[in-house]
Amino acid sequence: MEGLRQAVKELDIRETGAPKEGVLQKSDRRLFMQFLAFGGVKSQDALAKAVAQCPLEAVLYDDLNDPQGAGLLLMAEDPALFVTALRPFLLAEPFASVQQKQELTMMGRTYGLGREPDLEDWLLKKPRRNVFNPANSWAIWYPLRRKPEFELLSPQDQGRILAEHGAIGRSYGEHGFAQDVRLACHGLDKNDNEFVIGLVGPELFPLSRIIQDMRKTEQTAKYIQSLGPFFTGRVRFQKP
Repeated sequence: MEGLRQAVKELDIRETGAPKEGVLQKSDRRLFMQFLAFGGVKSQDALAKAVAQCPLEAVLYDDLNDPQGAGLLLMAEDPALFVTALRPFLLAEPFASVQQKQELTMMGRTYGLGREPDLEDWLLKKPRRNVFNPANSWAIWYPLRRKPEFELLSPQDQGRILAEHGAIGRSYGEHGFAQDVRLACHGLDKNDNEFVIGLVGPELFPLSRIIQDMRKTEQTAKYIQSLGPFFTGRVRFQKP
């Protein structure tokens, strides 16, 4: 019993990064991000005007596949703001007169992998830089879930599989084609998805192509249980 109490006492669920000056980076801060999609939008300009007064940081997208569609990305460190400050905003006009597309609702949080050289930048600053960069006018957002078998692999095999996947993403980033936002959504998604991915960039084609290239990796080909649905949109308004 004493051992159990000690284990509980020592439980550390903070985000972890790589050692900095010999000290392991730890943080209890993270960014929560929510994506909402809407249909029946009569005026995109009216939505943009409203988003300028949004109580949270936000990005408004025009839906590529729905001429009356829009996407809204929201973010805050405090998740309570999504049900306090944000709710009255969404229940007022013009959002009160549009239809939410529940199948495209996504919610996630930034997380550390244990190897980030600057943990605070990774958790809080980099996601904002990517989505608020004026040059990144296109975006694709989607959820995914891995097969349970992936969790049974050894850490070495998991690392090898993820490294193959990550190398493609880094290559696209280094060439300026695409940047990503990676969010964990365990327990935050009604469909039991595990991650939310946002791909942003100046042009649409590279965002589609990176998804195509990722299909050839071992992770996607063998260990992805579900992928999507996808929202594809172009930035109409950004409110940092």
